[in-house]
Amino acid sequence: MERQSGKKIFGGIAIGNILFYTKQSNQVVRRKIEDTDAEIKRYEAAKKEAIRQLEELAEMAVKEVGEVNAQIFEVHAMMLEDGDYNESVHNYITSQKVNAEYAVASTGDNFASVFANMEDEYFKARSVDMKDISERVIAVLSGRKAESELPDEPVIIAAEDLAPSETVQMDKSRVLAFVTELGSANSHTAILARTMGIPAVTGVKIKESWNGKLAIVDGYQGELIVEPDKAVLEEYQKLQKQDKEQKELLQTLKGKENVTLSGQKIKLYANIGNIADLAAVLQNDAGGIGLFRSEFLYLEKDTFPTEEEQFSVYRQVAETMAGKPVIIRTLDIGADKQADYFHLEPEENPAMGYRAIRICLTRKDIFKTQLRAIYRASSYGSIAVMYPMITSVQEVKEIKEVAEEVKAELDADHIPYKNIEQGIMVETPAAAVLSDLLAEEVDFFSIGTNDLTQYTLAIDRQNTNLDKFYDPHSPAVLRLIELIVKNAHQAGIWVGICGELGADMTLTKQFLQMGVDELSVAAGCILPIRKIIRETK
Repeated sequence: MERQSGKKIFGGIAIGNILFYTKQSNQVVRRKIEDTDAEIKRYEAAKKEAIRQLEELAEMAVKEVGEVNAQIFEVHAMMLEDGDYNESVHNYITSQKVNAEYAVASTGDNFASVFANMEDEYFKARSVDMKDISERVIAVLSGRKAESELPDEPVIIAAEDLAPSETVQMDKSRVLAFVTELGSANSHTAILARTMGIPAVTGVKIKESWNGKLAIVDGYQGELIVEPDKAVLEEYQKLQKQDKEQKELLQTLKGKENVTLSGQKIKLYANIGNIADLAAVLQNDAGGIGLFRSEFLYLEKDTFPTEEEQFSVYRQVAETMAGKPVIIRTLDIGADKQADYFHLEPEENPAMGYRAIRICLTRKDIFKTQLRAIYRASSYGSIAVMYPMITSVQEVKEIKEVAEEVKAELDADHIPYKNIEQGIMVETPAAAVLSDLLAEEVDFFSIGTNDLTQYTLAIDRQNTNLDKFYDPHSPAVLRLIELIVKNAHQAGIWVGICGELGADMTLTKQFLQMGVDELSVAAGCILPIRKIIRETK
């Protein structure tokens, strides 16, 4: 028995034989040609056919994974029309007098290498796309079909990497799971796997010797178990059966209201960290995004993200959610989330130090850049903003002044925006105690139970030595939540919970009793919590 750990892409349990998947070999031979004009025409005809194939793939993908994810293939078609790409192919043919296959392969390798060496994770992931489109054109030139043939018996696909087109073309009834060595959570293939609901793990060192061997993929833990012993196999067979039954039951809840038997309604939103999480949000039928952790835009870079970079991401999220609420939390850097380029000094107690809104209000250039991006993106959907680590009414007033400055600047530049809702995270005891006064200043509350618990109990939640003392169900914490909800409603504003307690299904009924208006949780928790809500009297 051999266990391999990787990164979990999509949860689920699969048991079956491994198929070591290798791409169709496009053996490209460099040939000398005399008629360069004819070779360029040959290339252009192949490119045209490749684009037609991609259009067909896009239609197929719409049915499989939805319109948003099908755009992958539209992007591929656009890549083939790229001026730099085509210029490079033409130049190879004319200057070196080589065949189109060689010109395309060389161009594809060069462009893929450029993307692979970029720092931005999104662009890194595009390296695979460059190889994919080049392979498609070469297949057309050589008279072969770009298909993904699978055996009749369903298998676990193990591959060094998978291109989006390969993933979509595979017969889903024959795929139990994906296990890849390369790729990331941002790769299109990962997004497609999540959207199609197929267990997937990446970052596993793939071995060709596994081909044909029995294996288990644990998408929840990010594990691959090759040739499991009898006890492990029986354990996972039981887990798989339970998992299947639960998922089938939950799927019947899609499109249903989050309403109790007595008629009480509550909103169920999802927490996300980046664009890659959107597929899971849509798949699990979330009513919106209750927490967009914008700090990940900062943590994934080695310099401050520009206004345009942030705007592009916020806009994409807003457009993808198609009018459903998207609540963006302003950057929550500090404490356990550090970015070197902020040059934050070491602190003895960072959890109570220079972090979140305290950085924003002392480095307003950073804050205003983010707010400008958020307000600009508001024109493309239903965006709201919330501010973390609030401890006083004065902080909120100062924040609102900065927001007014930003709106005045946008007006002066004739840039459209909406007057979006502004809320705060209630995650400090100070904010909880002052919630009656704070409620008069904002449009909504979102209770951050992770920090609220550690500050209330005076326990560092990351200190494992204190685990036995850390009680998120503490009556002190629950009383504060109840007080916050009461004060919010008295002021006529809504209140949600976006911390880990929101997904604690042992507390769902209690939150309903308190009158909580919204729960924002990991996407995979949406349907299980909906089930509890609908079964509550």
